Amino acid sequence: GGFDPKSSSRLPFSLRFFLITIIFLIFDVEIALILPMILIFKFSNLLIWTSTSLIFILILLMGLYHEWNQGMLNWSN
Repeated sequence: GGFDPKSSSRLPFSLRFFLITIIFLIFDVEIALILPMILIFKFSNLLIWTSTSLIFILILLMGLYHEWNQGMLNWSN
């Protein structure tokens, strides 16, 4: 049992899975930043809240479009 100590400790690393992980982490953090915006809605100025939300979502959509345009969202090779 165990592992073969003579084999290389470096396994072949897929850059595609790394980039998918980075994309997931970015959008996961963005969701964590969007959730408090819902909670502060009733305490804040409507114009400032709306403009901040629209700018934030616009940046997210531009990032999503960039990833889609670069082909990173294609699961097939």
